[in-house]
Amino acid sequence: MTSHKTPQTMKPATAAKKLGVYLEATPAEFQEGLVSRAELSALQADPPEWLLELRRNGPHPRPVVAAKLGVSIAGLARGGVTEALTTEQIDALKAESPEWLQRERATQAEVRKETVRIKEKKAERVDQPRRPRS
Repeated sequence: MTSHKTPQTMKPATAAKKLGVYLEATPAEFQEGLVSRAELSALQADPPEWLLELRRNGPHPRPVVAAKLGVSIAGLARGGVTEALTTEQIDALKAESPEWLQRERATQAEVRKETVRIKEKKAERVDQPRRPRS
């Protein structure tokens, strides 16, 4: 008895998220169908021109915008950025460097420092020998 495996598929929104692109900017045929794991792997290994163009110029989804600006997604929202942005718009924001962006970058830097501090503290605890309980 042989079992027939059906290919695993995902919704276009999930595939777009994994590819790091804004779903609404993808071609209609991508948005309307299911994407198999094999298709996703093929898109990642040999991206078509539309995917290269989206990654290069956008519009980019909020996680990508946040990463390019060096802030958190929540920081974007606090700054009033709720829509997808193009690379050109992101570069303009960086050049303009509004007060909210400077503040959010500073906040993000503090969060990163605290994360490193906590990680180091945990590593120290692991390295220390445990004392037996009395």
